[in-house]
Order: sequence, then structure tokens, then C-alpha cells
Amino acid sequence: MSPKVSPAHKQQRRINLLKAAEEVFIEHGFEKATMKHVMDAAEVSRGGLYQYFSNKEDLFEALIEEKQDEVINGSVENFIQQQGSCWNALLATFLGDEKQPNDKMDPLTPSKLEYFITGRNEKRRQDHAKQRFQKGYMITQRIIEEGVKAGEFSPRFDSGVIAKSIISHIDGMAIDHAILGSETIQLKEQTELLIEHLKWSLDLKE
Repeated sequence: MSPKVSPAHKQQRRINLLKAAEEVFIEHGFEKATMKHVMDAAEVSRGGLYQYFSNKEDLFEALIEEKQDEVINGSVENFIQQQGSCWNALLATFLGDEKQPNDKMDPLTPSKLEYFITGRNEKRRQDHAKQRFQKGYMITQRIIEEGVKAGEFSPRFDSGVIAKSIISHIDGMAIDHAILGSETIQLKEQTELLIEHLKWSLDLKE
């Protein structure tokens, strides 16, 4: 009889597999990465990987969902409290905890683009893209609405439109960055412009 594995141990195994997968997808991209690459990076057997993820799509989806959840762990209210203000929380959704514009983009972005764009006609990927967009949209809109309640924002446009514009702007920069690079698209400068536009759109009370 095989030894019982505790839930905590299983969770740690899953975390280790996702960490190895992240390294693989960053190095190879989604299309060229294989489950064998992940097995080698994680130093596990085929059974050790397939026990948790049935294919590359399952593995990649789990990875990017974890990454999205890292932005906000818990309720929106707790996230705002942790960041110190609704404005800081809004910045953190697309700039991370540093909340400063820079020339860096999420290194998983090229793999995400491959996954969603090359599979744009596949229902599974369409559904996943819609779910990710909806989750990001709801979080962003909620932060804006909380900012209105707190007196930080007096939006010049509908909060939902502003939330969607942020997502569209970031996604557009991500595509250009993956193809052209930071210097060509002036990623930092564009991000600074986005922030100034948001200050105006939200009528930020500084």
C-alpha cells in the first residue's frame, strides 16, 4: 500500500510544479513548451506531473490563474487596506506592489499571447479568456467604486468604461512589447501617460 500524502504536501507539490512550469513557459513559450520540459525542470516522473495536470493547457491555465490571484489575495477591501488607498490599489493591479512605471513586462506575457491568440477560435480558450477578463474587470471596477465611496475619485466617465480602458491599454502594450520590445514602444513612458490619464479620468483627489 502506498503511503498517504497529506493535503499540505500535495499543495506544496503543486506549487513546485507550477514554479517549474513558469520557468519552462518563460524559456520556451507556450507553443514550444512540452510536458516533458516541465517534468525535467521539476525533476518528477510522468505520473508525478499528470497526477495534477492532465495536459499542457490545464497546466498553463492553472499557472496564469495563480498569477492573476496573486494580485489580490482575499477581498477587494482587504487589498485596498493593504495598499493604503484605492489609488494605490488600482496602480498595484497593473504595476505590482512597487506601483512605479518601468520598462519591464510580465515575462509570461509572450506565452499568454500565444495561448490566447493562436487558440482564439477554440471554445475552451475563448471561455478562459472571457473569465480572466471578467475577473480583472470586476476587481478593477470595484476598486474604482470603493474609491468613489471613499472620496478619492470623482470619475468623469462610467467606472466600468474606465476599468475596461485600463485592461485594453495594458493588453495592447503587452502585445507590442512581446513583438517590439520596451525601448521601441517606450513602455515606461506609455505607462506614465496611462497613469496621468487615469488621474484625469478619475479626477483623483491628491
